[in-house]
Amino acid sequence: MQRWRGLEEIPGDWGRSVVTIGSFDGVHRGHQLIINRAVERARELGAKAVVVTFDPHPSEVVRPGSHPPLLAPQPRRAELIAELGVDAVLVLPFTFELSQESPETFVQQVLVDALHARTVIEGPNFRFGHKAAGNVELLAKLGRGADFDVEVVDLQVCGEAGGGEPFSSTLTRRLVATGDLAGANEVLGRPHRVEGVVVRGAQRGRELGYPTANVETVPHSAIPADGVYAGWLTAPTEGSLVPGGGTGERMPAAISVGTNPTFDGTTRTVEAYAIDRVGLDLYGMHVAVDFLAYLRGMEKFDSIDALLVRMADDVERARVLTGAGPAAG
Repeated sequence: MQRWRGLEEIPGDWGRSVVTIGSFDGVHRGHQLIINRAVERARELGAKAVVVTFDPHPSEVVRPGSHPPLLAPQPRRAELIAELGVDAVLVLPFTFELSQESPETFVQQVLVDALHARTVIEGPNFRFGHKAAGNVELLAKLGRGADFDVEVVDLQVCGEAGGGEPFSSTLTRRLVATGDLAGANEVLGRPHRVEGVVVRGAQRGRELGYPTANVETVPHSAIPADGVYAGWLTAPTEGSLVPGGGTGERMPAAISVGTNPTFDGTTRTVEAYAIDRVGLDLYGMHVAVDFLAYLRGMEKFDSIDALLVRMADDVERARVLTGAGPAAG
């Protein structure tokens, strides 16, 4: 899959494309429907499937300070999109100037001149251009004069998550924020992931016999509610890409999100204990934490012994849920 940042990186001899445009935060199951249809249509036409997305999130430019929690950083989004079989991802730097472009200018510059669109696939609520003035009806009208057609895909996927609410990035963020990882993972079609660099913390886990990777998360990450979770810690192996690239060692883990109230902590952290792993040195590495299931809320214990008993139970429950196998010895 080719990756372009900005129109200037598109090859001059790029042929006809089937295009879909959106933020695609999380690449949830609704997004997957529309991207899969773009790939399918491209194969039917003998064209290339291209996903157009934006960085940063448009809301941060249009309404500074309103950046929503991100379900996946841009590199991770590109990897998830690549897994669906697209030929290229175009990341448009979302600037104030781009936000001021009329729908007509955007269509001409991006869809016609740069990508030579043959078909554009969108959901029924797609909006584009200055003040979101463009919709699918206008897009279809512009397409008739520019030799591309528009196909509207119904994205109304529902399940148990949110009491049957249609799947969306907004719903997923809400589920993550409340610790409903079962619901969030149903919408995403995979465990929710948080990424970041391992930094030195208070090292209390090491002192207690449960050394944890203290993850300094990517800015604006959607962090689950305070509590303890089962999941996986993925770290790059020698010569591998960072976890967002889909490679590295995936280790069953017990994960803590919160301020460590037993020790009167004030800083909210994401810490992952790789079950049964000894001597891991991950400082400075970019890692990924995948949240499989919520185990319990954050608690303040009266003694270290009481905390250790609960931590041992957390690890055993995480071991079972992740299929880590029996404890050594």
